[in-house]
Amino acid sequence: MSKRHISLKDLANELKVSISTVSRALKNHPDISPELTLKIQKLAADWNYTPNPLAMGLLRQQTKMIGVIVPDIVTHFYASIISGIEEVAKQHGYYIVIASSNESLQKEIESVENLLKSRVEGFIVCLSQETNKYDHFEKLNSNEIPLVFFDRICESLDVPSVVVDGVEATKKITRHFYENGCKRIAYISGPEHLNISKNRKVGYLEGLKECGLKFDPQFLVTCNLSTKDATRATRQLLTNKILPDAIFGLNDTIAFAAMKEIKNQGLKIPDDIALVGFTDEFHSTVVEPSLTSVTHPTFKMGQEAANLFFKCIRNGKGFSEKIELKADLIIRESTLK
Repeated sequence: MSKRHISLKDLANELKVSISTVSRALKNHPDISPELTLKIQKLAADWNYTPNPLAMGLLRQQTKMIGVIVPDIVTHFYASIISGIEEVAKQHGYYIVIASSNESLQKEIESVENLLKSRVEGFIVCLSQETNKYDHFEKLNSNEIPLVFFDRICESLDVPSVVVDGVEATKKITRHFYENGCKRIAYISGPEHLNISKNRKVGYLEGLKECGLKFDPQFLVTCNLSTKDATRATRQLLTNKILPDAIFGLNDTIAFAAMKEIKNQGLKIPDDIALVGFTDEFHSTVVEPSLTSVTHPTFKMGQEAANLFFKCIRNGKGFSEKIELKADLIIRESTLK
């Protein structure tokens, strides 16, 4: 079948049964034989049928609800973005329904399905760290459901998005290290399929080149964004024959884990190793030493994502504006030698 929305009528016509029979079979109604139920459900799956929440007629009914999916709802980073989204949503008379993927692809898929059942009009999403398949979002897009990504985005889908200029921000970090006498600069990156990992790696490599420093592969390691794996990655850097004199992490969670491991190894920050994070979480100012970090304009990111959502509604199919925000490096004790 084509990518247009598949209806109950399409399934009924194909199998030469009534629409009510199809509807009941999809609900596992006991009046429908197991054989026919299986046949109908198989066709529905093969044809990518989705129930009423995806129907275009329903989407034209304004429910005034936006589904917002984030990797977690604990960190200040996402809380601030959600606040920005909510402010703009309220200005338009909309409410937001928040779901956390907990960095799980499966939970992200389930969140999409559950929010559709709640009859949200569309989605504003930051991908989980596991998300490297995008069928659930491609389905939304093909059915013309408003979809906006922020921070971690699906680059293969031509839909609106808001990101921070990770390349320039990471070049700022590298230059700051260099200007403070660091020449063995290490980077703890995240999953390689994430756009934020790729962009910050580009900035790291370009920053080294601009500073006249040679890239050493032993100073580039990856982790899965968990504290445990960030600790493992830091330990890997600290067991090299040549120690780095500077480390920066893809985000502050990684940097906090690195800080703890550096201290556990009996090394001093910043005297032995300077340290920088990314996202400027609240704890950056209260750890010892305070953490130099790149601050995101998080509230603005949320506002811009919501603005793009309402532009999607107004402009319809094909709208795909991309917004790139600038980030600042906030210098604190962890890099002041």
